[in-house]
Amino acid sequence: QVQLVESGGGSVQSGGSLKLSCVASGFTFGTYNMGWFRQAPGKEREGVAIFESDGDITYRDSVKGRFTISQDNAKNTLYLQMNSLKPENTAMYYCAADPLVRWIIPTYNYWGQGTQVTVSS
Repeated sequence: QVQLVESGGGSVQSGGSLKLSCVASGFTFGTYNMGWFRQAPGKEREGVAIFESDGDITYRDSVKGRFTISQDNAKNTLYLQMNSLKPENTAMYYCAADPLVRWIIPTYNYWGQGTQVTVSS
């Protein structure tokens, strides 16, 4: 079965950096669209960045220029490099795979358990 396991979260000060990893198993990595999502307390889950199977990449506007999504097919791993972090980036970050529609969250078939990112001012 498909499994997605995130890691790399933690606590950093404003302006700091973190790199999240999502190790995938149970499918041929690179054949599914995959993405990073986040959910802050009391808020809805939102998309952060999408890496499509054809290599196309898109970001939500607020992270453009600061976050970079990438993947390593040899390691079955999706990454999210986050630089210049802000307190408003504090959230649980999830990776997900195999959407019907790439930015429509309920259409994703597979989700990881999440990794917490906390940014202090």
